[in-house]
Amino acid sequence: MFRDGVLNVVAAAVVDRGRLLVVSKKAAPDVFYLPGGKPEAGESPEETLFRELDEELGVTPRDMDLLGQVEDMAALEGVPMRMMVFTARLAGRPTPAAELAALGWTDGRDRYEPRLAPAVRNQVLPLLVRAGALVETRHEI
Repeated sequence: MFRDGVLNVVAAAVVDRGRLLVVSKKAAPDVFYLPGGKPEAGESPEETLFRELDEELGVTPRDMDLLGQVEDMAALEGVPMRMMVFTARLAGRPTPAAELAALGWTDGRDRYEPRLAPAVRNQVLPLLVRAGALVETRHEI
């Protein structure tokens, strides 16, 4: 979980119809993150993601590919965080469970934008745009 004073987490970037799946926790319902969590002892990143997505959303990840590793401040814990991000599709329909309060879908420039965790807004969204998984669009005012 913590290595070298850094919180290590694994997360899924699930994109469907041009929108990224984001979730909020009961402990911070106004902040939206990627689904995922902290690895347990001896658990591989992929095993962590399978466990976390089952516990939190009742789904199984499919077609997982490593998108990259990002570093930013953890929004809830307020400590440095290293997040390994996998793109994935889901088997099943996601429904918030365990510590989750809600889920939503965002393109990063909608009502969720001000509520996205720093790592999602500053790191993951640009990675997804560069990878071609999300299209960068500008909304006209």
